[in-house]
Amino acid sequence: MAALNDEQLAKTSSLLNALRAELGKAMVGQKDVVEEVLIGLLAASHVLLEGVPGLGKTLLVKALARTFSGQFSRIQFTPDLMPSDVTGHTIFDAASSSFVTRKGPVFTHLLLADEINRAPAKTQAALLEVMQESQVTLEGKALPLPQPFMVLATQNPVEQEGTYPLPEAQLDRFLLKIRIAYPSREEEAALTRQVTERRTGGELAVEQVATVVGPQHIVSLQTATAHVEVDDRVLNYAVAIAAATRDFPGIALGAGPRGSISLVRAARGRALLAGRAFATPDDVKAVALPALRHRISTTPDAEIEGKDADALLRLLLDQVVALRA
Repeated sequence: MAALNDEQLAKTSSLLNALRAELGKAMVGQKDVVEEVLIGLLAASHVLLEGVPGLGKTLLVKALARTFSGQFSRIQFTPDLMPSDVTGHTIFDAASSSFVTRKGPVFTHLLLADEINRAPAKTQAALLEVMQESQVTLEGKALPLPQPFMVLATQNPVEQEGTYPLPEAQLDRFLLKIRIAYPSREEEAALTRQVTERRTGGELAVEQVATVVGPQHIVSLQTATAHVEVDDRVLNYAVAIAAATRDFPGIALGAGPRGSISLVRAARGRALLAGRAFATPDDVKAVALPALRHRISTTPDAEIEGKDADALLRLLLDQVVALRA
């Protein structure tokens, strides 16, 4: 497939606008979160959602699955969760005198890994092959996952008791770490009205979200995203940002090469969402925080000064200049 032509760009823009409109029926506000999740989907990758309970993380994933008639599975990660509970297992069936494969919940289009940091490292590691290779190996046999496939993992940034921090190797598998903030007062008022207006129960539903495309269309959108043009100047800007994290004051551990790759992949997704067949330095800069905040660690001095990863990355972005034509 060559670079996107005007007809292909118009078609992809129409599909993406339809997806946005349907997601907006379920999500009140949180436009940046919706955009970043769509970027992750377009880049055929995975996202980590961080926010306190009750901000609509599960609702967003359910609504997204409904927009393209995708299969949806949810795993509640707990300290006693076993790897086989995630990937599946092979058991002996006495009736047929043969081994039978029982596929786990990862065999789906969208997998919600709820509170992923509550499971021990062994269970977290079960997702590594799944996220990297889009397959599960059971009894030496590789079983491919349906396409598209995306892991949306959640974690609570406040409550740390009884949690197992994700190792760097697994954090690196997530294209973006998306932080969900509290809604504005106007958004919260609209949300409260929507939930309480002639409804029983206390949760938003996704019945009003319509299916506008099929799974095959999402795969086509991902292919189109991979063909968004990235000029050498844009690519070098992404590399410069990632490289700058490795010796920037306040950052103890910088981003590796996967950081540069993630910046470019996410910038492509943002460009396509904006209706463009080419990425710009502004696309790279806009995705820098969600693409890099989980790939760096701060020094104790920076933490004492109240500078978190986002604050340091903003300072860094002010100093790294993109070469423009």
